[in-house]
Amino acid sequence: MARFVKISCLSAPQLRVPSETDLEETVVRMIAYWERQLEQVLPDRPDLIVLPECCDRPEKSGYTAERMKEYYRYRGNRIRDFFARVAAERRCWIAYSAVRELEDGTFRNSTQLLDRTGAVAGVYNKNHLVEGERTNGGMLYGKDAPVFETEFGRVACAICFDLNFDELRLKYVRQKPDLILFSSAYHGGLMQQYWAYSCRAHFAGSIYTHATSSIVSPVGEVIATSTNYYHYVTRTVNLDCEVIHIDYNGAHFRKIKNKYGPKVNIHDPGLLGSVLLSSETDEFTVQDIIREFGLTPLDDYWERATAHRCAPGNMEP
Repeated sequence: MARFVKISCLSAPQLRVPSETDLEETVVRMIAYWERQLEQVLPDRPDLIVLPECCDRPEKSGYTAERMKEYYRYRGNRIRDFFARVAAERRCWIAYSAVRELEDGTFRNSTQLLDRTGAVAGVYNKNHLVEGERTNGGMLYGKDAPVFETEFGRVACAICFDLNFDELRLKYVRQKPDLILFSSAYHGGLMQQYWAYSCRAHFAGSIYTHATSSIVSPVGEVIATSTNYYHYVTRTVNLDCEVIHIDYNGAHFRKIKNKYGPKVNIHDPGLLGSVLLSSETDEFTVQDIIREFGLTPLDDYWERATAHRCAPGNMEP
């Protein structure tokens, strides 16, 4: 059945707070700052808000590594708890990206996924740090690539530098998330679209204001972006979808539309040779359509083509 989720990608410049400012005052200012930023998207009643990498880190000018650690230790979970209260009051999910200290005194660059009650539904630790995050910031590399279950679908996370590494992407390819949340300081360019298409997943990226935040479809199309004037974007997407190659499947597309009309959407992005098939109704799922018409999802088609190539007698000696 249609699984509509309204996503807001919200970014903002890092708040400039002089390093000599009292730490309590710094935390208070940071919470007030994000209260103002959230006011831009909350009226749209999003199901999910994605925040940029290290969203509650003060702008680093003048901060030594030790002073920043003092801030993190003093801040503790207070800003996370502020976002948790917002999540509970507004009944939305929030992807909160920040540096956190663990009980053993080590640090991680993490995305904490807060659910509609404000509880932490999952934590992703950045797998691929920039070297300086380890050598200067004292952070440890994450090693796991969890996928989190939500009421609207399966959700994966990536942070900034992660987007450059096939090792992490291929873990997600195998796990088949419906949505990838990307909190970052850098945009990644075509890698956003490549990750979305490679993982057959929607991709929601929140980037600092020097670049646009964006939402990308599973066929690699950028379907919504922030602008130079407004550093946020909200779009409703349907996660009940499947990427289908035109080969062998295309003969059924007209029959599907003739029978179900607007209850099924078949979107061709052009040039790719594949379409995005989605159920736009609560009467049936996209998998029901695939079974009814004997369609082959894209990854199954690739496997079939590979097996055919390797079958006895089919490859040159």
